[in-house]
Parts: sequence; C-alpha cells; structure tokens
Amino acid sequence: SDSLNQQKKIGILTIHLDKVTNLKDEDTMGKSDPYVKFELEQDNMILDKDFGEQKSTVKKDDLNPVYNETFHFNIPTLKNMELTCKIKDKDPLSDDEMGKCKIKLDEMGLSAAPTHVQKKDHNRLIGKDSYIFLALTYTE
Repeated sequence: SDSLNQQKKIGILTIHLDKVTNLKDEDTMGKSDPYVKFELEQDNMILDKDFGEQKSTVKKDDLNPVYNETFHFNIPTLKNMELTCKIKDKDPLSDDEMGKCKIKLDEMGLSAAPTHVQKKDHNRLIGKDSYIFLALTYTE
C-alpha cells in the first residue's frame, strides 16, 4: 500500500569532504595526523536519534589536509538533522580534537545538485581561522 511505501522512504545524504585548511599543530611532541569524523543526528525535542558516524582517512603530518573523499548516510528526512564535523589528530594514546563545527542540514535547501559549504571549524584570536570544505547533496 501507499502508506507503507511512505514509511519506507529513505534518502541519501552524500558528503564530499574536500579539504581542511590551517589546522593548528596540536601535538607538540610530533606532527599532527588529522582525520575528519562525521556524526549525524536528528535533534528532536525529546530524544535525539543517532544516524551513525563515519571517518575519513588519516593524513600524516599535514595541517592543510586534502581528502577528496565521499561519504553516504541513509536517512529518512533532513528534518532536524544536524551534521557534526570533528577534525581530530590521530594519536597513539588519545585523539585530540583540532576543530569542530555543526551544520543544520534542514536549513540548507539541499538537493541532488551539490551545495558547497565552507565552514569555520576553529576560531583563532591570532592567525588564520581553520575551515572545512564540503559539498553536500541529498536525494530521495
């Protein structure tokens, strides 16, 4: 029946991770090996719904890493969806956070045509801010 099909409807959010610029060297003992972690969650009034996380590859010793990687999340809707981008430094002990930003997906008018996003992930008082560069598409 029609109502069953409606419930089963699933969309695909595609994230193309281009690059990150001007990361700070977190690891004073050595070099930074940054990777990006995407977390997707639906921000509901009562209970947030988690749609999982995905990680990029690690770029060795690079404060301006270029990834050129694509990620897919299957989601039922863009409503109240929030994408958290965390840039972390791969470390044997614990991975330090180098930058972070949140993107409210339902406010972006996403479609099958890529929406290019340049989002500040680390605000600096001195020197250049760090940015993450993404292209987002959503298809139903």
